[in-house]
Amino acid sequence: MAYQTVNPYTNELVKEFSNTTDQQLEEALQTGQELYEKFKSQPVKERGKILHNIAAKIREQADELARTCTIEMGKLLTESQGEVELCAVIADWFADHAEEMLKPEEIETIANGKAEIHHHATGVLMMVEPWNFPYYQIMRVFAPNFMVGNPMILKHASNTPSSAQMMADVIIEAGAPEGSIANLFLSYKQVTKAIEDPRVQGAALTGSERGGEAVAGAAGKNLKKTTMELGGMDPFIVLGDANMEDVNEIAWRSRLYNAGQECTSSKRFIVMENVYDEFVEHLKENFSKVKPGDPLDSKTTLAPMNTKKAKEDLQEQVDEAVKAGAKVVYGNEPIDLPGQFFMPTILTDVDRDNPAHTTEMFGPVGVVYKVSSEKEAIELANDSSYGLGGVVFAGDSEHGAEVAAKIETGMVFVNNFRYSLPELPFGGVKRSGYGREMSQIGQMAFVNEKLILKADKPDLDNLAGGLVATDPE
Repeated sequence: MAYQTVNPYTNELVKEFSNTTDQQLEEALQTGQELYEKFKSQPVKERGKILHNIAAKIREQADELARTCTIEMGKLLTESQGEVELCAVIADWFADHAEEMLKPEEIETIANGKAEIHHHATGVLMMVEPWNFPYYQIMRVFAPNFMVGNPMILKHASNTPSSAQMMADVIIEAGAPEGSIANLFLSYKQVTKAIEDPRVQGAALTGSERGGEAVAGAAGKNLKKTTMELGGMDPFIVLGDANMEDVNEIAWRSRLYNAGQECTSSKRFIVMENVYDEFVEHLKENFSKVKPGDPLDSKTTLAPMNTKKAKEDLQEQVDEAVKAGAKVVYGNEPIDLPGQFFMPTILTDVDRDNPAHTTEMFGPVGVVYKVSSEKEAIELANDSSYGLGGVVFAGDSEHGAEVAAKIETGMVFVNNFRYSLPELPFGGVKRSGYGREMSQIGQMAFVNEKLILKADKPDLDNLAGGLVATDPE
């Protein structure tokens, strides 16, 4: 596996990185294990101070981080800047709240004594992260696990090695001990080797179903805990009484943000028939206004896709959809620029036999469906093997929430754009994965929830073969 920074706008090779050796992996595992032992006796509050320092260091290095991200994977500079700031926000939030979340919890029991659940670290974790949000994906796993005391080994995407190394360097430069995060340029075989190692106690992956199956398979075989955030075919439901001004402002952004290369991007627009024509016309209009160009230029509003292969794969998917009967109502034309640009495209008339109905398109292509009832909209939204996120626009937010409750996903946003914030849990169901990152749920993803039952002395009168004896009278 070649780790390379290739600018998707200029197609120029910027930098190459040497693969990690088995010896380097062994050293990282040992350093992580030794740090885990030290973390056991370190107060959570001390790590909170370090995490605040990391947030400050991220902001100090924000310009360089953002520019590196844009050059490496192509997203608009403003989007990279937003991602960098989000990482600092996440670090600050967990620094402020983790100590409280990790306090022992007393639980009521009929057992003799006082019962508490303690939240302890488990050991070294393996992180496998994707290219589309190269900093954010790191921080939403790193921040909570650093606070709990789990050292981490990072295997990032092969096309974002500069971003991965820069964030890992910032974390260490800010005062995190060596071994808190070790960015390694691993092969898939080495990832499996790390997961199999007894020093590693869990694995977190964001990526493809194929990657999830491989990592979860290796972890399951070795009885290691995992969290998986995989693909998405997120529905964007527009009910007949929705405020169409709001819908039209949000819909195109929800598909084209990050050039459509986002698991939670709205990929299926499910629109009631009385507002369908208006919706399609405005989506076409807004798609037509975007300006492709240098993502470092503030005037550019459409970024290139991250690699040549990604662009070619998306084109193949669109061609297959059209061959199967889909209608192109906008787009699907070449953009005369050297970068990996894909013209925003709208497909309609996609039936359930069309591959576009079931296959995620990771780029600026939206499929629009016309429905005649709320029931049909919900059934269509749930007619997917994925279940990550979704959006519902309704005239009344309470009714929108009722519809949202019937959608089989991990997240739904009513009359809103999608949010990624540290206090909100992130994750999905079905083929979109399991477990949650961020929020209190994410804080507990890789902790040992240890029961401690303490008493001044045993209740010898109520013992019977290890069970609590009850008085039959």
